[in-house]
Amino acid sequence: MKRIVIFASGSGSNAENIYHYFNGKSVEVTGILTNNKKAKVLERSNRLQIESSVFSRADFLNESFLEHPFLKHVDLIVLAGFLWKVPGYLIAAFPNKIVNIHPALLPKYGGKGMYGMHVHNAVVENNESETGITIHYVNENYDEGAIIFQARTPVFKTDTPKDVVAKIHELEFEHFPKIIEKVLFDNE
Repeated sequence: MKRIVIFASGSGSNAENIYHYFNGKSVEVTGILTNNKKAKVLERSNRLQIESSVFSRADFLNESFLEHPFLKHVDLIVLAGFLWKVPGYLIAAFPNKIVNIHPALLPKYGGKGMYGMHVHNAVVENNESETGITIHYVNENYDEGAIIFQARTPVFKTDTPKDVVAKIHELEFEHFPKIIEKVLFDNE
C-alpha cells in the first residue's frame, strides 16, 4: 500500500478528487496538512474521514516538523493548493517525493504571489491563446522544479478569468490523480 499526505491551504477540491480517485486502490491518503485553520479542506477531510492537522509557519520552518506523525512512512507528499514555499530541510528529506500542481503552463505565470485568481487574471489580461496546468517536483524555488506533466486548454477572446478557472479545474481533476499514480508506481 502506497501512502500519500496532502498539503492544502484552501477549499480542498483537488484533495477530495485525489481521495475519491484512490479510494479502493492500493494508494491511501493518510492525512491532510494545512496552514490555514479556516480552510474548507478541513471540512472536506472531516466529511471524508481523513485525519487532518493545522500547523503554524513556525512549526513548518522548524526541522522538527519532520517528526509530524503524518510524515512517517509516507511515499509522496502532494501539494494541492498549498501556498507556502517548502523549506529546504523538507525537500532534502523527501527528494523527488514532493509534487505540486500549478494552474498555468510553467514557466509562465509562476513564482511568488502567482496562485489562484492572480494567475487566471494575468492569463486573460495578457490575451493568452492557451493556458493549462503544470504538475512538477518541488525544489527550493516557487514553481521551478522539474516538470512532470503539462496539459493545455484554449483561452478564447470571450473567456473571463472565471471561465479559465472552470477549464483549469477540469484539467486538474482529470490529470492530477493519474500523474500522482504514475509518479508513485514509476519510481519503484
